[in-house]
Order: sequence, then C-alpha cells, then structure tokens
Amino acid sequence: MKMDSELLHSPAVGLAEEEEADMNDWKLPLAFMKKRHSEKIEGSKALAQSWRMKDRMKTVSVALVLCLNVGVDPPDVVKTSPCARLECWIDPLSMSPQKALETIGANLQKQYENWQPRARYKQSLDPTVDEVKKLCTSLRRNAKEERVLFHYNGHGVPRPTVNGEIWVFNKNYTQYIPLSIYDLQTWMGSPSIFVYDCSNAGIIVKSFKQFALQREQELEVAAINPSHPLAQMPLPPSMKNCIQLAACEASELLPMNPDLPADLFTSCLTTPIKIALRWFCMQKSAKLVPGVTLDLIEKIPGRLNDRRTPLGELNWIFTAITDTIAWNVLPRDLFQKLFRQDLLVASLFRNFLLAERIMRSYNCTPVSSPRLPPTYMHAMWQAWDLAVDICLSQLPTIIEEGTAFRHSPFFAEQLTAFQVWLTMGVENRNPPEQLPIVLQVLLSQVHRLRALDLLGRFLDLGPWAVSLALSVGIFPYVLKLLQSSARELRPLLVFIWAKILAVDSSCQADLVKDNGHKYFLSVLADSYMPAEHRTMAVFILAVIVNSYNTGQEACLQGNLIANCLEQLSDPHPLLRQWVAICLGRIWQNFDPARWCGVRDSAHEKLYTLLSDPIPEVRCAAVFALGTFVGNSAERTDHSTTIDHNVAMMLAQLINDGSPVVRKELVVALSHLVVQYESNFCTVALQFIEEEKNYTVPSPANTAEPGNLTPVRDSPAIPRLRSVNSYTNIRAATTARNLNKSLQNLNLNEEGGPAAFSPGNLSTSSSASSTLGSPDNDEYILSFETIDKMRRVSSYSSLNSLIGVSFNSVYTQIWRVLLHLAADPFPEVSDLAMKVLNSIAYKATMNARPQRILDSGSLTQSAPASPTSKGTHIHQAGGSPPMPSTSSSSLTNEVPKPPTREQPATRPPYTPTLGGQAPHSHQFPRTRKMFDKGPEQAAEDGDEPGGHRNYISPALQTGLCDWSAKYFAQPVMKIPEEHDLESQVRMERQWRFLRNTRVRRQSRGITQRGVSRLDDQIFINRNPGVPSVVKFHPFNTCIAVADKDSICFWDWEKGERLDYFYNGNPRYTRITAMEYLNGHDCSLLLTATDDGALRIWKNFADQKNPEMVTAWQGLSDMLPTTRGLARRVSIYLDRSKQGGAGMVVDWEQETGLLMTSGDVRVIRIWDTDREMKVQDIPTGADSCVTSLSCDSQRSLIVAGLGDGSVRVFDRRMGPNECRVMTYREHGAWVVKAHLQKETDGHIISVSVNGDVRFFEPRSPDSINVLQTVKGLTALDIHPQANLFACGSMNQFIAVYNANGDVISNIKYYDGFMGQRIGAISCLAFHPYWPHLAVGSNDYYMSIYSAEKRLR
Repeated sequence: MKMDSELLHSPAVGLAEEEEADMNDWKLPLAFMKKRHSEKIEGSKALAQSWRMKDRMKTVSVALVLCLNVGVDPPDVVKTSPCARLECWIDPLSMSPQKALETIGANLQKQYENWQPRARYKQSLDPTVDEVKKLCTSLRRNAKEERVLFHYNGHGVPRPTVNGEIWVFNKNYTQYIPLSIYDLQTWMGSPSIFVYDCSNAGIIVKSFKQFALQREQELEVAAINPSHPLAQMPLPPSMKNCIQLAACEASELLPMNPDLPADLFTSCLTTPIKIALRWFCMQKSAKLVPGVTLDLIEKIPGRLNDRRTPLGELNWIFTAITDTIAWNVLPRDLFQKLFRQDLLVASLFRNFLLAERIMRSYNCTPVSSPRLPPTYMHAMWQAWDLAVDICLSQLPTIIEEGTAFRHSPFFAEQLTAFQVWLTMGVENRNPPEQLPIVLQVLLSQVHRLRALDLLGRFLDLGPWAVSLALSVGIFPYVLKLLQSSARELRPLLVFIWAKILAVDSSCQADLVKDNGHKYFLSVLADSYMPAEHRTMAVFILAVIVNSYNTGQEACLQGNLIANCLEQLSDPHPLLRQWVAICLGRIWQNFDPARWCGVRDSAHEKLYTLLSDPIPEVRCAAVFALGTFVGNSAERTDHSTTIDHNVAMMLAQLINDGSPVVRKELVVALSHLVVQYESNFCTVALQFIEEEKNYTVPSPANTAEPGNLTPVRDSPAIPRLRSVNSYTNIRAATTARNLNKSLQNLNLNEEGGPAAFSPGNLSTSSSASSTLGSPDNDEYILSFETIDKMRRVSSYSSLNSLIGVSFNSVYTQIWRVLLHLAADPFPEVSDLAMKVLNSIAYKATMNARPQRILDSGSLTQSAPASPTSKGTHIHQAGGSPPMPSTSSSSLTNEVPKPPTREQPATRPPYTPTLGGQAPHSHQFPRTRKMFDKGPEQAAEDGDEPGGHRNYISPALQTGLCDWSAKYFAQPVMKIPEEHDLESQVRMERQWRFLRNTRVRRQSRGITQRGVSRLDDQIFINRNPGVPSVVKFHPFNTCIAVADKDSICFWDWEKGERLDYFYNGNPRYTRITAMEYLNGHDCSLLLTATDDGALRIWKNFADQKNPEMVTAWQGLSDMLPTTRGLARRVSIYLDRSKQGGAGMVVDWEQETGLLMTSGDVRVIRIWDTDREMKVQDIPTGADSCVTSLSCDSQRSLIVAGLGDGSVRVFDRRMGPNECRVMTYREHGAWVVKAHLQKETDGHIISVSVNGDVRFFEPRSPDSINVLQTVKGLTALDIHPQANLFACGSMNQFIAVYNANGDVISNIKYYDGFMGQRIGAISCLAFHPYWPHLAVGSNDYYMSIYSAEKRLR
C-alpha cells in the first residue's frame, strides 16, 4: 500500500524561509519572564537616612572681643612701614583711639549681623580677664544648649604663647595679662565656635585640643576615684562640639601688605564679596578688565540679598560656588555638620574657603578645627573669576551711562554641565559636582523648570541618586515648591516626589504637615494629567496614608476615596494597581475611611479588578479588599454582611493562575479569620471531627501496582539536589522515603517552629518571620490531615454546617483555605498552613480536657529509619536541625524530660494507621520557659494566656513594597534587553544563531530521507522509571520525568546534569512536560495528574533549580476519582492504569497553554495574563488522552479514552465549537497529532495500533495503517516522515510515511545486549532524527539515524 508522502509533514524550505524563522525567534513572546517571576516579592532594603539633620542648631549669642589698644603696637611684632591698618574697613588712626575702638566694634557687629541678624551681640573692647569671664559665662547661661560664638581680635596684644594663653589687659592698661585657653573653655562651654584673628593663631588651636584631652583624662580619673576633687563638680561640657577658625598656622604672621586690611581674616569671613573683588583687582589678570579701579568697586549697585542686582547676583554665585566646592571636597557627614546644621556656621565656613584662597596667596594658611581638605585650587574658583570678570567689565558703562545690567550666564552654563553629565556619563562614576548649584537654581524662576527637569532625570538614576540629592539639602526646596500653582511644574514635581518617597517614605509626615498632600490630590483629580503622572500622584498618596493615621485623616478629608474609585477602570494598568493599593492602605485599621468606602460601595467597584488581565492589578484589588474586611472596629450586622460578600467574591480567586494573587488571597482571608475567630474555631472543630470519622481510600495508603520494584531500594540512588524554590524544603527531600512515623517531626529553626510532614516539607523563612508562633512548637494539622480534610469535605455531607446559612460562609472560606494549603506553590501553601493551624490550635486549646499530659510520658514506636535522602532535611538558608530533636526522633530512644533552661522539645507523635488526625486532647502542651517542672500540670488559669496569637494581623506578602520598587528604579533608562550592546542582547543573539544552525543542519538530514533509526547514541540508567521524556529543541539536553522528580541528561556527552524533586504530593505523578521559551531562556513546565502545573528555571546548569510559578491548571481532578471506574479494557502499560492524568499542549507564539485530562473540558490558560481564558466542553464521558493545537487555524484536536478524536475551533462559543468528531478507533487514543502547516492533517493512533489520517474538513479517515498491538507509547516526528511505536512487549518499531518498518529495536547495544524493558514513554527530537525511549527497567536510551547521515 502506497501512501501520499505529503501526509506526513515534508518541509521544502528555501533560504528566505530560514531567515524568516530567525526573525520569528525575535518576535516570539516569552512566557513567565516578567519581574514578578524573576525576583523575590519583597521591598528594597531601607537606606540609612543620613540626610535628615538630627539636631538643627542656632548660634544665639556672639561675644566680640577686640584687643586693639589703638596707637600702641605690641612688643613682639615689628610692623612694616607702610603697614596694613584697616580694621573692619576703618583706619583706627583717622580718629581718637577710644572713638576708633567703638566704631570698629560697632562695624564688626554690623558685619556679623548680615549673616545672623537675630543673635545677641556683646562687645568687649580692650577687656580684662574678669570682663571676659563675666561676658562668656553670662552668654553661656542665656544660650543654654545652643551655640555661642567667641570672636577674638588680638592685633594690639602679644602673640599667643606655647603654654596656651592669649593676652588681654589689666585695668589701667599698663600690663598685658595672659588668659588661659583652659579657662576660656570652661567659661564658654559647648557647643561653641571660636574665631581667632591674630598672628600665630594656630598655637591656640593646638592648645585647645590638648586642654580638651586633659579634661577627658581628669574626668576618667574622677569617675574611678570618688574622693577626687572633680568628682563632686558638675560635669564640664565635652569639647567635641567646638569649632575653631584661626587666621594662620602656629608659626605664621599675618600679612602686612598696606593694600589689604589688617584684619584680612575677619574681612574674608564677614564681608567676602567686598574683599574678593578687591583681591581680584590686585591680581595681574585684572588689567585685562579695562577701567576697573578699587574706587569703582565700592560703587557696585545693588544689595547683597537682592538676586536681581549685580551685587546680589555675585553674592548668589559666590554662595553656590563655595557650597559646591565644600560638597565635592568634604566627607558627607562633615559637610552636613558644617554646612547644613547652623546658618551662621555654614556662612562662616563658606567664607572660610575664600579666606584660604586669598590668604594663601600671601603665604598665610588659615586653620580650622575640624580640619578641612585644601580647597584653594578647586576648579570652581575659575568659574568664580569668570563671573566676577563678566560683572566688573559691565561696571563702567552701568555707572557712567546707566545701561541695563546683563545677568551672568553662570547658572545656565552649570545646568548645561549637569545635563552633559547626565547624558554622556557611564553608570558607575563620581557624583556630578553641579548638584548643589542645581539646588540654588531652584530659587530662581528663570531656570526653575529646566533645573527641575534635570533634577528629575538625576533622581531617576536610582536610590543612590535620591540619597545624594537629599544629602545636598534638596528637601526643603521641593517641599516649598508644592505651594506653587504653576501647572507646568506639576509633572516634574510629581515625578521628583515619587522618586523621593520610593526611597525614603518617612517624608510622609513632612508632606502632611505642610499640606503637601493637597497638591497630589489635585493632580490625581485632574483628568487632563497623563496617566503616568496620576499614577505617581496616587503612589505618593499611598505612601502618605501608609500606616500613618494623620495622613489617613488628611487624605480622607481631601476626598481621596472618591478620587481613587473614579480611576479604577483607567486603561493604564499601573494606575489601576496603585489606586487599589492606595485604597487598601487608607482604610487599613482606619474605620472612618472604611465606612466612607462602604457609602461609595468601594468594595463592589473593586470586584471588577478581581478579573483584571494584569496579575499585579488583581493582587492589589485582593489587598484592598483584604484590608477592607480586616478592620478591627466593632462589627454591626451591616458590616458583617459586607464582610461575607467580600469573602465570597475573594473565594472565586482560589484557582487564579498567579501565585502572587493567591498569596495575597491567603493574607486577605486571614484578616477575615482574625475578625471572626470564634466562628472559624467552630468550623475547624467540625472539620477535624468529620475527618476523623471518614476514612478516604487515599491512594497514599494503597500500594501502587504501577511500580514493579520499590524505586528507592536500588543501592545506586543518588541524592537529589536540594532545590531552592525560595527555601523550598519540600523539594529538597522527597515524600516517599519519609516514613509515616516522621509525620510530625519537628525541626526547631530560628525562623519559628516548622513542622515537617512528607507532603509539605516547607517553611518559607520570610513567612515565619512575620508570624508569631504558638507556644507548643507543633503544627496541629499536618499536610496529610489538611489534604485529607480537603478531599473529605468535597464529598462527605457536611449537612450539620451547611444547614445554617450564617455558618456556610465560614465553612466555604475554611474550604478555600484547605484548598490553598495544598497549593502547588510552596509560599502559598505555607501561608495557608499557618492560618489553618492557628485556628486549629485555638479551637483544640479551647475544646480540650483539663488534664494536661506531661511531655515525657507519651509512648512512641520506633520509627523506620529514612533513606539517605530523608536525612538531609536542611532548611535552605536556615540552620541545621537541632540535635536534640533530630536525634530523639530518628533513633529509638525516648527523649528525656527537658532540663530547666531549655524549653521542652516534644517527641514525634506517631499516628495510628490510616494517618488520622491526632485527637485534640492528645497534644501535650509544651512547657513554658519558667514552668514549675516536668511533673506538674500547668494551672488552668494560665491556659489561654500562655498562647501568643500566631496569625498576627500584620501578616503581609510584601507586594506593596515590591510594587513601590518600580518608582525607585530608573524609569527612563532603556531596558537592558533593548540595548543592542548589552550582554543580555548578545546572549540572546547567540541563542538565536544556534537555533538557526540546528534548524538548518537537521533539515539537511531529514530532507535526504532517513532509512534507518537504530544507532544507539545514548544509554543510561535513570534514577526513577521514566514516565515522560522531552528533548530540548535546540541544546543537547533531555528531560526525563519519573513519578515525582525530573532528571536532565546531556545526550551528547552522556552525563547527568541535574536531578530534582518536582514537589508533587506522593499520590500523584508527573504525566506531561513541555519546554517553554525553548528558543530563548528555557523554562520547564511539568503537569501532574492532580491538575497542578509547575514551572521551573535554572535547571541543568550549575544553579539551583527554582520554581518560577505553579498553579492548579485543572481544579476538579480529584486524585481519588482517578482510574477506579475507567480502567481501559486492554492490558495497558501499568503507568497508564490510573487514567490519562493531565495532558497539555503549548503554543509559544500565542502564549496559550491547553490543558485537559481526566476532566470533561479542555481548559485554555493565557500565560501572559496568568488566567483561564476558555473552557471548551469535550462533550464526552471519557478522559482526554492527547492534545494538539495549531495557532494559525485556531484548531485543537483531542484524542479521548473512548477512542474518539474530536476537533474544536476555539474561536466559537462553547456550544458550537466542536466542529468534528471521528469515531473510527475502537479503543483508547494514545496520540492525536495535528500537523502545523495550513493544510496539515490529523494523525491519530489507538492502543490497538491503528494509525489513521484525517483531513479536518472531511468526516472519514483518508488513510489507515496497522502497526504493533499493545501500543503503550507513540510519537510522530514533526519534520521527518517518521513515527515510532513502543510496545509493552518490549520492542520499538519505527515506521516511515508509507507505513514501512525501517527499524525494529529489541536489544540494547553494548554490555550483554540485554532485552529492552516494556516501553513506558518515547519522544522524537523536534528537529534532529533522534528518538528517546524510556522503559520500565529504569533505562533511558536515544536512537538516531546512521552516522554517515549525521
């Protein structure tokens, strides 16, 4: 019989198509690669806030001490002639000595008042020691804890001495009297600032430090020795808070140049612009500015504090430049202390930088304590010289002709420099030096818009940039700008504030205090604002109301709830997400907001988001509804009804495709459980009782005929790799070998008690830390019990409960939690286990008899020792098990009564056969830390009090903090995968080139035709009986699943790459596998026959496999209903006896996953939305055994257990979508395959070995072939015209398109050439002519075409 060779796909592809295939790789969507899959759902680590001033200070008192003795020069300084004479810009010789002294004093006070007008000034002119003492002590007394300034001008007295003395006068001015710095310290106290304008001033700074040290040592002695004279004295202040500024080093004299003032240092500190301009004119370069003389400088128009005038502008530029130099040169903490803590100190230090520059040019080095790094050569001084130059060059015309003043381009140029830094720089580099200038520019309306734009772009670089900007002092400026009504600033300010609050949420209080929240409320309510700006506004409001009562009140009055509800249906998903989070936060523990929400029927409006296409939005809606029912206020009937409605709405998400949503669901329901605790306790007791009285024929208790030999008894069993599914212990140890007796083995870890039971070996450390824990370190309900309870509740009559409608809500929520406790995703089941156990604990505590057993008195049977895998129970990332517990439970010895120091560890409880739940009164109460001793029972009085509530209402998933990270990360940067030069992009390019090579080379082979397929290229013993095999489409990796683990082999090198546990409960098995994103970053999907789907990444490389996501693909596949009624009549391979399990087909181009199996529907999941999009009823009474789909034609072909092959068109409604049914097979369909091209045929094969070809449009088969009987496995090669059949009679037959046998494989190559076992699974490579075969004797082999072809 000849057959159309076209029937089996025969590609004749030209180069054009090959290039097209390459392009398709780039276009194919990727599944499960979003942020929520790749990173842990938790907030970012909080940065230490160093920018907030812990202690703002003021300098409240100033002592001006002038020792001039006008007309008499001190003996130890020889003055030049002429000499510098001016003091405070006054020539003392131009008037009588006394008048000169007073005028200079008054002038000095005026100069200081420019910088600090509000301080108390006291002058002490040519004083005696007593006058100085009186002055200092009175100023300190008045200043209390604030800062005092001591200004000393010693131009009329000798230089300071090495013994640490400065000079003053006696009463009649006949003698110079020394005044010790030690005494001055005592009188001035701390905090203080000292300015010394005299020669050799550096000596004073040195002596000051020595005296401060001496003080500290004396105090230490006094502290040890109570009879010491200092011990009775009040504690003198610490000198650490004292700041000193000295005019020169210890060995230097002040400059005597007659062109300079005598008090050059004081002039620099108090009149910086005046001296800077004079000094500029004295430089040689000033000759380049014609017509500028010292006289002209005196006439510069304007006022220092008016930025629009020439003088004011120069002052403004000077402030910006000195601030910038300091910020760039000083360590951050020193900059904060000197330049941001105290206005006067900041001004003096800015001016000190000028003093250093000017005085160094006269060989004088000003000294400060704390010491500053040298700044006189900083490049910014050149910008200052240029600004002065531009200003002075205009002077002659302004003064003589009155022309208008042209403003300096300085600020615009600095902003340009900042912009260049932003656009050109690499990522890891020094901070931009213009940052403090950007701050100054915010003051000017001219440049404000541009400055805010650049500032926003800077903050977008990441949290480090936000911290830098805050440390410069940006906060008060942007807070003040919120009072501006300019619309054009709105988007910029909203962006900047979102960035700040994403990094430091403590600013919420500042915003509310200054009414800043109103600004963002108005932005949110403004419908003309683009969605992304409203998103940022609502994010800012969500931070303001987060656990901050004042913020909640302020925003409630500002109508936040109504505003948010209007935006719930916005097309922008991020906005919907944050609106929901914001609502959830405003009524969290804040009842007025909840009632406001009830009045606006907020909960009903939130219901629509529960079916949102974006998982994060669904999550946010669940969070909002959770906090809505989680309020702790008094309950009325009305609010109880609302809670019940919300609970039943939430319960519908039980099978949501996204674990993030289900985790949030557990937390939301836990709020309800806390609220209605007593009702749930009743339900819990009822369920525990029901479960005890009803024994399920659990597959776990019956021996499975499927395994010919106990899998793990073979000696060469390797230990499974521990799998890091976010500390997923469940994966690190397999259930099978943990004997029943280990059911309640306790391992006390730091994270709180973790109960281990074979089905659920998992404690997620993040969850343990947020929850309290019960005093008895025990999970009352083990996973086994909960799982059984779940299955009981689905078909036992719980009439007693359901009769009462009030109760039924609690019953149903309890069922939902039971279901979630068996969730395939460990973090979801952990949380649900905690909630259930918390209630079960309380229920059994309240209902249990008075007598309490002693913890040592339980008898126990010796547990069977576990195999090697069982002993490696380490919590990933946790500590190893406590020796006491593990030794007592893994050996036969009965644990001894605990000693007093250590809380009791309970011996493992060994349940009776059938694995029933332990009766509540059998639970011994673990001893408390300060118990009376092991013999005495605790009194009943401390019974309830002894238990700490162990679902704290603060149970959280970290979703909101994780979502907030979006705003802290760069928004404007192009993502790495779009950056053509990035490593991610290069790796992807490499993978796509590899794919092309595989396609091209394999096509060459298949086009030449394959005449034999029996060359064994790989054989190895698999750790378990292979049940499903799957080739990776492009690399040399093959995945082999046994009942509950997956092994990866490199078939080219012949080595094992990985072996890990899939995490399915022990009465289930893996029945299907698919590679997702095989063309790029591969993930592996496994389907088990309880309907659960799990997706893994990081397998077969050096990393630990991690579960990306898992969900219940088919919900009604209860394992107990499997395979009891529907045994297939003919003697099938044993692995098939339990029904079809779960079958899947994956469409990469649409991201759709088709699932079916022992159910009456084909369920289609959209992996992008992570939700079910369609249920297609099969219309048959038997299970679906095979699925195949074609996205181009929207067709799905299903093979069924009754022998029918059904074709569905998924574009049509559920009632008319079945477009064809073929009933030609008489028995179970092993495989139905739909060819992918436009006129591809359907090929189906039944267990009887008849292969039938159908044309989807015609009702009858167009061809039939007969192959082997007793068929157990079959696969069809999508490229070469081949199909292979595996038989339980221990052979494989490979056929070509005409139905001719090209190879018959019965024996393994090599050692003794033993017979192949019964074939359990086989699969072709999607491209190469390779056939993988797994058999019941554990062996896994791969056959290929002859070598010369390859």
